[in-house]
Amino acid sequence: MDLKDIKSIIDLMKKNSISEFELEKENFKIRLKRGQEGAIQVLPDDYVLPATAHHAAIAPPAPAAPAQAPAGSEIKSPMIGTFYRSPSPESAAYVDVGSEVDADTVVCIIEAMKVMNEIKAEARGVITQVCVDNAKPVEFGQPLFKIKPH
Repeated sequence: MDLKDIKSIIDLMKKNSISEFELEKENFKIRLKRGQEGAIQVLPDDYVLPATAHHAAIAPPAPAAPAQAPAGSEIKSPMIGTFYRSPSPESAAYVDVGSEVDADTVVCIIEAMKVMNEIKAEARGVITQVCVDNAKPVEFGQPLFKIKPH
């Protein structure tokens, strides 16, 4: 990736009000984040990692046991994209207010770069609120649903 590509990504971030962008390829990783005033900074600790150092230095995370959702928990967007409540326009929503979910329950789809990503609840509980309208853009970390333990 050259400087021209990075500038194109920055322009895309500004035009679409994207606050954070991360890209990882074989031996290259870049993370861009917009500040309060809209300035974009390259976060140096993530900028470039040699492939051997990257794979050797980072151990895979231990699988977490599905925990009971704490009161007032949120299911947050793991990426930037477009939020869809159902697998197709004709289908029923994956979950509604009152739906019981567990860690493996698919709650929605987020489309990013023409790829449909199923989002799982990752906790047990009951959906108490849908925080995003169908077919609307979402940011990384934005609450999608609120859940409470059952």
